[in-house]
Amino acid sequence: MMVMDMQSKPSGPHWYELYLQPCVAELLGTALFVLVGCLSVLQDSQGTELLQPALAHGLALGPIITILGGI
Repeated sequence: MMVMDMQSKPSGPHWYELYLQPCVAELLGTALFVLVGCLSVLQDSQGTELLQPALAHGLALGPIITILGGI
């Protein structure tokens, strides 16, 4: 009698990882980006004009991409 070694196929990623997790990451990243931008405009000191919001947005991208980039 011949014994066949049956290996099961690895299951694919869960629906949470496919659909919900990227949406939550996008929502969180966008919310943080807008929050940092709005707070930089509210805290605008005299003489910086457009430089402070531009730097705040630019410097906020680094940590947001680093934290949420793996998703």
